[in-house]
Amino acid sequence: MPTSRPMRADARRNRETLLSAARQAFLDGGAEVHVEDIARGAGVAVGTLYRHFETREALIEEVWRSEVDELCAAADGLLDRFAPLDALRRFLLLLVDHSAVGKGMSVALESIMATDSPVFDDARTRMADALTRLLDAGSAAGTVRGDVTGATLLRALGGVCTLRATEGWIDEARQIAGLLLDGLRHGATHPA
Repeated sequence: MPTSRPMRADARRNRETLLSAARQAFLDGGAEVHVEDIARGAGVAVGTLYRHFETREALIEEVWRSEVDELCAAADGLLDRFAPLDALRRFLLLLVDHSAVGKGMSVALESIMATDSPVFDDARTRMADALTRLLDAGSAAGTVRGDVTGATLLRALGGVCTLRATEGWIDEARQIAGLLLDGLRHGATHPA
């Protein structure tokens, strides 16, 4: 059985540059950004983009997956550096920032949601798991209540995504994240 060869260093750099350029294009609000624009922004030919990503949707999925990977990895890093309550607060704000990337990708992501792509189910599960780890640490420290799951908190944050269409939404979303954190502190054994 043939084994896949590791990606050459230049190919790996091109792939990362393409993902970075696509992320920035979507973050800038370009839901309808064209692959030609992304390739130009990455300094590569369109053919190079298509060698890495067969379709525009495949590129969008990978940008989304990369964002989720980075976000979920941050939970453990925050717990290593901060007290559980502060780690949770910081992670909630990262979730708001994460939804900012989704703002530019929203139309493109909606087309993927109509397919059988597991990318969203996987993302929700992983984000809920990250929130659960943070909530468990906060509950063990007595700074947050112990009766809320990561999945429930993620659903509560879901309303943040619907705010994206309004001017100044990110400030309001951060305020909502603060309200959720205040609610999680209510009923804690040692509220901070």
